[in-house]
Amino acid sequence: MRIDVQQRAAALSLARPAPLRPALNGHAEGGSAALRAAPFLAAFLLWGCAPVGPNFERPAAIVSPQFKEIRGWKIATPRANEPKGPWWSVFHDPELDRLMPVVVVSNQTVKADEAAYREALALINEARSGLFPTVNGSGSATRSSPSQTTLTAEASGTWILDVWGQIRREIEVQQAFAQTSAATLANATLAAQSLLALAYVTLREADSLESLLTKTVVDYKRSLAITQNQYNAGTAAKSDVLTAETLVLNAQAQLIAAGVSRAQSEHAIAVLMGRPPAGLSIAPGSLPTRVPPIPVGLPSSLLERRPDVAAAEQTMRQANAEIGVEFAGYFPAVSLNGLVGYSGNPFAAEFGPSNPVWSFGASLVRPLFNGGLTTAQVEAARQIYQADVATYRETVLTAIQQVEDALVGIRLYSREVKVQAENVRISTQATQIVLNEYQAGTQAFTAVVVAEEQQLTAEEALLATQALVQTEVVDLIVALGGGWSQSMLPDVTAQTSAIPPH
Repeated sequence: MRIDVQQRAAALSLARPAPLRPALNGHAEGGSAALRAAPFLAAFLLWGCAPVGPNFERPAAIVSPQFKEIRGWKIATPRANEPKGPWWSVFHDPELDRLMPVVVVSNQTVKADEAAYREALALINEARSGLFPTVNGSGSATRSSPSQTTLTAEASGTWILDVWGQIRREIEVQQAFAQTSAATLANATLAAQSLLALAYVTLREADSLESLLTKTVVDYKRSLAITQNQYNAGTAAKSDVLTAETLVLNAQAQLIAAGVSRAQSEHAIAVLMGRPPAGLSIAPGSLPTRVPPIPVGLPSSLLERRPDVAAAEQTMRQANAEIGVEFAGYFPAVSLNGLVGYSGNPFAAEFGPSNPVWSFGASLVRPLFNGGLTTAQVEAARQIYQADVATYRETVLTAIQQVEDALVGIRLYSREVKVQAENVRISTQATQIVLNEYQAGTQAFTAVVVAEEQQLTAEEALLATQALVQTEVVDLIVALGGGWSQSMLPDVTAQTSAIPPH
């Protein structure tokens, strides 16, 4: 709809003093300018008020003074020859050192969480844009008879003043959300690295099992040769030979089955590195048996070292800021609006500064009745915060439990390894004695079979427990945060545009 210049001027005169006319020296009339600037100055003074709603304070977590299972655990002291940097370097495994860094670069779950973090940064700027006015431009040209042209060019703007700090609370919400996303990204990275380390332990366990079974096949073939010789000499039955052949075949079948576990572990590692299984081959190796020294601090240190705890804390911060956003609904929304432009015949001699179109105003909007909606929204925000507090405390308790579980696992499995190693030593010795007695004709071949099966069972049990120790070591390092700390959280404010002064 087109409004004539005279009609617009008449309408504006009802809402404002006489139009401001430029002075000959190019300056506006001082008194009128000061009068019109007064509402803006008052608004800016109000804008500097502190945001409504509670400021965030970290609630107390349920933390014990020390770990229950720390007794009997030797806390490692820093040594000059111990590796520094990535947490997996404590294993002193060059192959693991080669595989791990690729997770950060190519793991698809990590890349998805990284994109979510970048999105969170963009949402901060989206919320921050509410602190600035919105300005729109428009223009039109109308041709009417008799040969009259009207050209209109206008710029209009609206500025919602953040008097009560609602927008600033929204920015705080998005900043906390970005920090949550950053901590989630760190936690996803640590989880993917943990899965790779565990798959690597399983792969090396399969390598060691293949070595054990390969040796077992050789030993069983030697027993088969002895039995065959005994049979040829007429001192052993054909059934002894068949039993010895069965032992060889069973060991060979186990050796083939061990290859399945190794191949699947290698496939899992490839996917965690963001590669297809065909794109990765890992040379055979052996399962480490050394338990690396791992410094264990107080339970309270988990509040700073666990990315999932940091994410839970930032979620609380976000929920706390949401209370302020909803609480601002009790107060009126203050906005400024204005328009400036020119309208008239561009071919007329008088077109120019004498054809201004302008207006400005301020508005206050507050719901007089909404059926208790604002109160309900504030209460809902408060309860969400309380739920997040409970989640935070549960996350801390779970973190402490995971450390305790890993500590007791390492301690007891290490003791079990010593017992099983002794069992392997005795079983090996017993097998050799029984085999010698069989060759001498003083023992039945049944005793040889029993001894060899007991030896293999003991060796497999020892290997499995050694793998459990290494698994618990990985779990302990991850439970302690994997070398991560809250100081590694990025400065989301520095990564986004600065908030203008209030």
